[in-house]
Amino acid sequence: MPSFDVVSKVDMQEVQNALQQTRKEILQRYDFKGSKTEIEQDKDGAIQVHSDDDFKVKAVVEVLRAKFAKRGIDLKSLDYGKIEPAAGGTARQTIKVLQGLDTDAAREVVKLIKETKIKVQAQVQDDQVRVTGKQRDDLQQVISALRAADYKRPLQFVNMRD
Repeated sequence: MPSFDVVSKVDMQEVQNALQQTRKEILQRYDFKGSKTEIEQDKDGAIQVHSDDDFKVKAVVEVLRAKFAKRGIDLKSLDYGKIEPAAGGTARQTIKVLQGLDTDAAREVVKLIKETKIKVQAQVQDDQVRVTGKQRDDLQQVISALRAADYKRPLQFVNMRD
C-alpha cells in the first residue's frame, strides 16, 4: 500500500545559525549600543529574548524573524509568548520553536484529510500522521489539499512509499 507521513519539523541547526546571525547584527546596530540585550536558547529549544525595554525586545524579535525567513525556517513554527517585565526594569519574551505535531494538531490534520473525501486512511503515530491509500494519485491529491489549506504550522511530507 502506498503511504507517506505528514510531519512538522524544524532544522535546529538552522535555528542556531539564525540566532548567531541575530546576535552579530545586534552587536553592530547603533540602537543597541550600551543596552543589555541578550538572546539565548535553552535546552528545551525555546528562545529567550532579554533587553532593556519592550521596544528593544520587539526590535530583536523582528531581526530574528528576518534571519529565520532568510534561512528558510517557516515563521509558523514559532510560538511567541507575551513580553513580560523582568528584573531591574528590563523586559523579556520567550519564543518556542514548535517541533512535531502534538495530539490536537495531528487530529486537525486527520480531520482536514477526511473532509477531502479522498479514499485514504490517516492515523496518528507519535508526532506525525501516516496516510495510506490504494492509489498514489489519491495520496498526491491529499498532499495538494493539505498544502492548499492554510494550516497554522508548516507541514512536510516525507517517506513516500509505493
